[in-house]
Amino acid sequence: MINRLKKIDIKSITLYIGAVLILVAFTIICKINGKDFLTTSNIQNIIAQSSVIAVVAIGTSLVILTGGIDLSVGSIVGFVGIFGGMLIKNGISLPLTILICIAVSAIIGLMTGYIVSYGKVPAFIVTLGTMQIIRGVTKVLTSGKPVAGFPDALSELTAFEIFGIPIIIFYVFVLYALIMFTLKKTKFGRRIYAIGGNANAAKLSGIKVNKIEMLTYMLAAIFSALGGILLLSRLSYADPNAGSGYEMDAIAAVVIGGIGLSGGKGKAGNTLVGALILGMLKCGLQILNVPVYYQTIIIGVVIILAVYMDKAKERKAE
Repeated sequence: MINRLKKIDIKSITLYIGAVLILVAFTIICKINGKDFLTTSNIQNIIAQSSVIAVVAIGTSLVILTGGIDLSVGSIVGFVGIFGGMLIKNGISLPLTILICIAVSAIIGLMTGYIVSYGKVPAFIVTLGTMQIIRGVTKVLTSGKPVAGFPDALSELTAFEIFGIPIIIFYVFVLYALIMFTLKKTKFGRRIYAIGGNANAAKLSGIKVNKIEMLTYMLAAIFSALGGILLLSRLSYADPNAGSGYEMDAIAAVVIGGIGLSGGKGKAGNTLVGALILGMLKCGLQILNVPVYYQTIIIGVVIILAVYMDKAKERKAE
């Protein structure tokens, strides 16, 4: 019995209970204010808001698990929307466009990761600079103008349903299943945790720390590209400013999901729950007509509380 209790993941259970409590709280508060929270349209809105962030947050979680940080993921989402949109408008097929966007994003991630891991430049500075460069390039490509008028094949990528369930949900679950398997069952995944736990010890044990770190930044860029493609498909409209703030939403989803910013602990699967919680918060606040700037403050407070609680548990464990 005692062994079974030890195996219980208290952090995950607490996260799931928190998600349910938020759902119940918004349902009650909205009902008191004469509005409905649990409606089909609202659920679809939550899924739509959460899906792209959830995909982007997969890569962010990998970087944070190594003890790093990546502020460039949001700008890559916007870049892929514009770049991919331009390719499609110039007659490039959708499958080839997706492959090109992933390849270009992977190169960006590799360059960023190389500077961070081999150049020993702080990740915050490198990714902040990368964010500014990519955002600038994105606006240069179209002189700051949006791109529209795409073929139906683009919107159909996320528009259709399987057994009444939006296909985008299947995309998200497949990607999370893949990354959860990678982290739990492969050497690469175990090495990510080892580096986040103690990089020096990992290096002494023969792990190529720099290489693994660089690859996590590459993966973060690739998942951001996938998020950008999903966003482009959903909107059928490419805006140079798309993805602004997504880096903070992705970090918020990771932190709320229980992955510590110090690295080495946490479950990537819980990041999906963190993204859903973030989606519920935004949707609920919008239904209650809370101004956008107050929404930003509330989400900021949630992030600080999540980090504080994580650090408090670390201190208690010590």
